[in-house]
Amino acid sequence: MTVSDPRRFLYRGLDPDAAKRLAATHLQAHDDGELYLQYSASEAFGFDDGRLKTADYHTSSGFGLRGVSGETTAFAHANEISEAAIERAAATLKLLDPAKGLPAPPPPRTNQAMYDADDPLSLIPFADKVALCQRIDAAARARDPRVAQVSVSLAASWSVIDIVRGDGFVASDVRPLVRLGVQIVAEQNGRRETGYHGLGGRYLYDNLFDEAQWERAIDMALAQALTNLDSVAAPAGEMPVVLGPGWPGVLLHEAVGHGLEGDFNRKGTSAFSGRIGERVAAPGVTVVDDGAMDQRRGSLTIDDEGTPTRRTCLIEDGILKGYLQDRLNARLMGMEPTGNGRRESFAHAPMPRMTNTFMLGGTDDPAELVSRVKDGIYAKSFGGGQVDITSGKFVFSCTEAYRVRGGRIAEPVKGATLIGDGPTVLTRVKGIGNDFALDEGIGVCGKGGQSIPAGVGQPTLLIDGLTVGGTAA
Repeated sequence: MTVSDPRRFLYRGLDPDAAKRLAATHLQAHDDGELYLQYSASEAFGFDDGRLKTADYHTSSGFGLRGVSGETTAFAHANEISEAAIERAAATLKLLDPAKGLPAPPPPRTNQAMYDADDPLSLIPFADKVALCQRIDAAARARDPRVAQVSVSLAASWSVIDIVRGDGFVASDVRPLVRLGVQIVAEQNGRRETGYHGLGGRYLYDNLFDEAQWERAIDMALAQALTNLDSVAAPAGEMPVVLGPGWPGVLLHEAVGHGLEGDFNRKGTSAFSGRIGERVAAPGVTVVDDGAMDQRRGSLTIDDEGTPTRRTCLIEDGILKGYLQDRLNARLMGMEPTGNGRRESFAHAPMPRMTNTFMLGGTDDPAELVSRVKDGIYAKSFGGGQVDITSGKFVFSCTEAYRVRGGRIAEPVKGATLIGDGPTVLTRVKGIGNDFALDEGIGVCGKGGQSIPAGVGQPTLLIDGLTVGGTAA
């Protein structure tokens, strides 16, 4: 391998031909499986109270060996890529019953190569990254005398993987990822409120060093903090809700997206199980998952089983069209893998997960959607949320929201939570804006104890009736 070949990080103690031989020896007796090799480098900087508080750099490498027979999976991993370690891990696969039929065919090949950078973390000196945090901190403090505290986070990772199957199939991917976060605390008359804005994606540091990019992050975080200084207690009760474009799509991700993942539907535990071909949403609602979008946070050349990523239509004009599938669930359901087999790292087995999941735009003017609401809430940004997959019930907290009165956006409100269930919310969509937007690239999705980067998006939506949890009398 050449010095510029990223795969050299994987094969320091193992020959590529030996990897294929080991996979063939230990996996061909099973329905499916792979040897997953990974090298990762990551770093993170935390700048707080005008000084660098944390700086971390970490590298890791290892493998995961997975065999699948029927519905049963055997998985072993180690943080040492060597023939001896893989041989030890293979003992786990002996617990599986032999395959009763032909092994599953390999994934299709792809000519796509979304990322080809060679470990970019060292290309920009440590001092320059600290200086960027200092510049952002100073610029934020100079913006407004009400700025009381500024926190800046800067993080990046770079990973290279090989997926080696027992049938000789080998697929590789290179995955950069960056993220910048700016949090501002503003104080006025003894009251303190927080605003946050983050941005990132699967690209190198270059974009984050663009002054226009981080200046905008400051502006957005400060605007949110100052808005919240004037906020009043949120109302409570069922009322119309307008969701803003972009990041509010995280509600769609949680309330609907997880319920469309193949494992929940194969087991019959999703509210959408067995409903393909049925109307599950209002006319005009189209939801897709697209893991092949350039530079997006949830994008990959291939998923973590080697299947090329693609655009998958889940709901079209309100009709349920399909689920997100990894190889195991697709095989057991008699469906096609969709490139959604994802894992947090070599130490985790893959499962069906979202990539970039979003609702497409419609034809309505966003301002006209607001004008239809006599008394309700406009939710611009969300914080944390949670969902019960079986029922689809969710709870989400708003980090920036406003009261809508007489068709106009009025005073900001604090402490608003949105409560509902995904299947019902989809049927209550009464207006779909023409302002579709994707999020800024900060999403992290959790499932089964694994965290992965993911993207969301949507246009402005008018929902006729959500329960708002607030504290106003």
